[in-house]
Amino acid sequence: MTPAKASAEQPDLTEIEYEQAKAELGEILASLESGGAPLGESVELWQRGEQLAKICQQWLDGAQAALEESDE
Repeated sequence: MTPAKASAEQPDLTEIEYEQAKAELGEILASLESGGAPLGESVELWQRGEQLAKICQQWLDGAQAALEESDE
C-alpha cells in the first residue's frame, strides 16, 4: 500500500502519534524520491508530507517544553 493509495485509510491528523506521523512521512519521502508517481499524486504526497512534518515538529516542541519545565 503506497501513501497516496492509502488516503482513505490515513489517520486523522489531529489524533496521529509522533511515531505514526514519522513513519508515514518516511514512506512519502521514499515515494517522492523514487519519482514514479504522476504529478498530481506527487503534489498530494508533498502536501500530506508537509502536514506530517508540522505534526512531528509539534510533538518535538512539546517534548522539549516538558523537559525544560522538568529542569526548572
